[in-house]
Order: sequence, then structure tokens, then C-alpha cells
Amino acid sequence: MQLSGTIWKMYDNLKLFFEKIKSLGFWRRLFSWRQIRTLSYDAYDEFTGLLDSVDRLNGEVLSRDARIREIEKDREISSARLSDLVSVSQKLENKIIMLENDLSRLNREKTDLSNRIARFEQAEQTRSDEFQKNVSAVNAIRTSLENDRNKLNEERIREKEEEFEKTRQTWRNHEEAVKSAIRNICKVHLIEYVENVPFKGNPDNTVLIAGEYVIFDAKSPAGDDLENFPKYLKIQTESVRKYIRQENVKKDIFLVVPANTLDVISQYSHNMGDYYVYIITTDSLEPIILSLKKIEQYEFAEQLTPDERENICRIIGKFSHIAKRKIQIDYFFSYQFLEILSKTGVDLPADIYKSVQEFERAEKLNPPQEKRAKQILMEDLLAESERLSNAARSRLKEDAEGNEGDGSET
Repeated sequence: MQLSGTIWKMYDNLKLFFEKIKSLGFWRRLFSWRQIRTLSYDAYDEFTGLLDSVDRLNGEVLSRDARIREIEKDREISSARLSDLVSVSQKLENKIIMLENDLSRLNREKTDLSNRIARFEQAEQTRSDEFQKNVSAVNAIRTSLENDRNKLNEERIREKEEEFEKTRQTWRNHEEAVKSAIRNICKVHLIEYVENVPFKGNPDNTVLIAGEYVIFDAKSPAGDDLENFPKYLKIQTESVRKYIRQENVKKDIFLVVPANTLDVISQYSHNMGDYYVYIITTDSLEPIILSLKKIEQYEFAEQLTPDERENICRIIGKFSHIAKRKIQIDYFFSYQFLEILSKTGVDLPADIYKSVQEFERAEKLNPPQEKRAKQILMEDLLAESERLSNAARSRLKEDAEGNEGDGSET
């Protein structure tokens, strides 16, 4: 704006100069030429300056146009860049929005995961506490079970020792038990028990049947080991030969052994040539003695026919076999029952075993009581057997009718 003002000022001086030239008369040209020339010089200088200013302005205009073009070009470039930047900015804004959304989602997931981790940690802590509690309970139970097992083992050992002590006591008292049993049998059935035999030797027990002395020697193990007991009995079968040589001694000798030694005995009768030796138990004494007593029904033994003798021997043999077999079976089942009873305390749970013991203490078994003056009659045994058979058949019939009824309904 300053340059433009200067140009217009110069233009005013030139206009003034040319106006004066036009209005200058002759006289003034003569007398005022110097002034006019000076004014022309000044106007020329101004004109030259004006031309320079114009040239300078043209240059400045050209430079300004060039700069304007450059500025326009830069502006276009800047506009393009700005557009690119706006596009990039828009994309970045969209990406930022997406990232912010992802960040929000990740924050939510992080919060959810933190909550889940907290729940898992709490659950794990609870599980760990419960596990430790269960481990403590299991350890306590195991300790209790070990104590119960040790106690049970100690009880079983003590029971075994007590049982074995009873067995040994039974063996020690076997001779007196056999003597007492034979005395009672002889007293009940009116058989003579010989206190002092009229022959050489001192057998444990002797009874007089049909004019003959029947010898019952009690034999029991000397120690705890039963392995040598059969050999001991084999030796005793030879040692009783001294009785056979005596007058009126029956050729059948009976060795009475404890019932709990039958498992180690494989041979119950021994044919020694001129006499027989039978291995029997206390329970078989009565049927054998009663069988021998039937011989007294005959006035003389010589009157027996061979068939009658054979029948008597058969009956005695059957009595002996049945008695031994009954004792053997009873001992087998007794052993099995003891095995089952010993397992109940180990295999059954503690609460069930405790309940079993309570029921066991509540039970009471009263077998029929034997009275010395009352004889066990065969008729009573047969009647009881018949009653049980009828009851069994009636029960089977009811079960069969019930099964048929169920089958018809289906």
C-alpha cells in the first residue's frame, strides 16, 4: 500500500508538470525556463524513479504472482495433503473408535476374567480347605482303622491264644473227661464200670460187657505240635497188646482222642492181627458202648450165628463211622464259622460291625437241656423228624402255589 501511494504521488507531480507545460506561454517559457527545466529534471527524475518503481513493482508483482502460484500450488498440495490427512485422520479416528471399542471389550473381558479368576481362586481355596479337611478326616479314619485293626489283631491273637490254651487245657483234662463220660454212660445204662481190673496192667477205663473187659484208653497230644500225634497213636496200638494177652479182655481196644485232633488222623482202625484198635472220640463213646451192650441179650456169645456177629459188627462199625464223620463235619463247620466270625470285624464297615455286635448281644440261644434222668427216646426223635418233614413239605407246597399264582398273573 505504501508503494502504491508513492506511485500515485509521482503521477501527481508529472501531471502538474505537464499541466504547467500546457499552460506556459511564450514569455513564461523565456523567463521561467530555468524553473521549468528544473521542474522537468525533477519530473524526469520522478519519472525515472516511477519507471524504476514500476519495474520494481512489476518485479514484485511477478514475484508476488510466482509466490502466489507457488502458494496456490503449495495450497493445492497442502489441500491434497490435508485431504489425505483428513482421510487418514478419519481412518485413524475410525481405528481409534474400533480400538476404543476393542479396549472396552477387552476391559470387560478382563473384568469378567478377573471375576472368574477370583471365583476360581475362592473355589480352589474352598476345595483346598475341604480337601485338607477330608485328608485330615481320612487320616483320622485311617488311624482309627489301624488302631481298630491292631486291636482286632491283638484280640484275634489273644482269642487264638485263649483258644489254643483251652485246647491244651482240654488235652490235659482229656483223661478225666473221658473217665467222667464213661462213668456217666455206665450209670445211666446200668453198665458195670471196673475200677480195679483183675489182670496185669492199668488201663484208663474198663467196662464189663457180656463177661468181657472192654478197654477205653484216653490218648491226647503231649505238646502243642500235632504232627507227631498219628505216630504216637501208631505206637500205642502196639503197646496195648499187653492187655490182649490177659484173660477175658475183649479183642477190640478203643483209643479215645480229643475231637480237635481228627484233622491230623488219617486212619481210624488198625487190624493188628489178633486184635483190633479203633480211634474214637468222646462223643462216640455212648453209641459204641450201647452197641456192645446188646451182646448181653445173648446168654452165651457162642450162640451167635455168623450173620448175627456180622450184623453186630456192622452196626458197631456204622455207629463208629457216623460218629467220627459227624465230629469231623462239626469240626469243619466250626472252623468255617470261626473264619467267618474273624472276617466280620475286618471286612464289615465299622458302623455295620457295631450294629452286628449289638444284635449279637441281644440274641440268646437256648438249646434243649439234657436231663440225666430223662432218656432220649427214638420215638421222640422220629416224631420230631416227621413234624419237621411235614412243615418243610407244607412250605414247599405254599411256595409252589405262590409261584404258579405269579405266573398266571403275568
